[in-house]
Amino acid sequence: MASGYGLSGGPSRCFPFWQDVLACYVVNTTTDDVSGAKKCVPVLEDYYECLHHKKEAARTRALQQAYRRAMTQHPRENEPRVGTIRNLGLLDHEEDTKSVLESK
Repeated sequence: MASGYGLSGGPSRCFPFWQDVLACYVVNTTTDDVSGAKKCVPVLEDYYECLHHKKEAARTRALQQAYRRAMTQHPRENEPRVGTIRNLGLLDHEEDTKSVLESK
C-alpha cells in the first residue's frame, strides 16, 4: 500500500524498501543537485521488485521451462503405461487383480 500500512494495519511488506529509497535520496541529493540520484538506482530496483515481483516471476518461468525441457529430453525410465496400471479390476484386468490378491 502506498500509505505504508499493510492490510492488517501494520507496515506493508515493501515499506522498509521505500524507507531505503528515501534515505538514499536524502543522503545523495540536494535541492540544487539531483545528480546523486543515480546512486539510488539499485535501491529503487529493489523497491520495484518488492512491489511487482517481475524478476521473481521471470526466474520462475525460466526454471519451469528448463524443467519441462529436461523432462522431454530425458523421459522417465520404466514409466507406467495406461495398459499396465491395474486398479483392482477397474481396467479389465480382473485376473491379474485376483492373482495379486491371492498371493497376499
